[in-house]
Amino acid sequence: IADVIQEAIEKLEKQASRAEAEDGEEGDDEAAQQAQETLDLLNESKQENNDRYEDQYIIQFFTEKLLSMPCQNQGFVLDGFPKTYSQAKDLFGNKEEPEDEDAPKLEYNTKLMPEAVISLDGDDEYLKKRVMNLPELVVAGTHNTEDLFLKRLTEFRMVNTDDQTVLNYFDELEVHPEHLDITADTSSNMSQVVQKVVKVVGAPRNYGPTEEERLELERIEMEKRMKKEAQEKLELQRKEEEEKKETKRRKDEWAARVKEVKEQEEEVLQAQSYPLRNYLMKHVMPTLNQGLIEVCKVRPEDAIDYLAEYLFEHNPQVD
Repeated sequence: IADVIQEAIEKLEKQASRAEAEDGEEGDDEAAQQAQETLDLLNESKQENNDRYEDQYIIQFFTEKLLSMPCQNQGFVLDGFPKTYSQAKDLFGNKEEPEDEDAPKLEYNTKLMPEAVISLDGDDEYLKKRVMNLPELVVAGTHNTEDLFLKRLTEFRMVNTDDQTVLNYFDELEVHPEHLDITADTSSNMSQVVQKVVKVVGAPRNYGPTEEERLELERIEMEKRMKKEAQEKLELQRKEEEEKKETKRRKDEWAARVKEVKEQEEEVLQAQSYPLRNYLMKHVMPTLNQGLIEVCKVRPEDAIDYLAEYLFEHNPQVD
């Protein structure tokens, strides 16, 4: 009830605030004035009725809510209101005259009348025990404290006598309530009662959103998809950059290792070549250089044979 009232009040306040707009049209000014007058009446009613709104205003708010597109297209569940026979009659009763004068007037508004009515039955002792066992965090700030609950329960029993209850109203209209005994349900979270409620109400129906709601859902979905694609693109770019950096690091590391290995191999070759170089410089190169010089001077037809004869003749190891 509080949510419906709050939503209606906020709507009226929004309409009333348009009167202050400089560029408002004449129709807007009139609607804003009516909204402000309604707000004034609501405040007066609240002050005169112990900080409560009169039933006529609450029924007006509920009627507007139940006739809204979401409720008409997707359905609704009423819990906690109406509480009395008269409230139910004022809320669901048909206030419109039929277009055909010969047609009978329906006793209820077909757009507002619920398809199923469910009564969760429990005796006072069970209800008291259930409220007393509620956690303190759940009870705090609500009407379910011990004193307030007992007061509300007494008031409910007083205004709902055997012949004047909300259920009687629906019975008279051949919309027979389904009674479920909650005291017999020992399961956790009333799962047995929930299953029975689902069985009474039936399988979910796909009423579908309105055209405006569908377009809004598509817009939201497109925004989500574009945002996701942008994030995925950024993530892909980040991974590619990281892979490029990693590839470059590995190449640089490999090149450095190859260079280090080559330098080590050259050092080993240099170290291994020192004895051989020393041997050649001491025992071979002096005689060989002289032989080559002699070949260049003489220029024999068979230079190889001449050089061989020269080395044999001038071998310092042979006397």
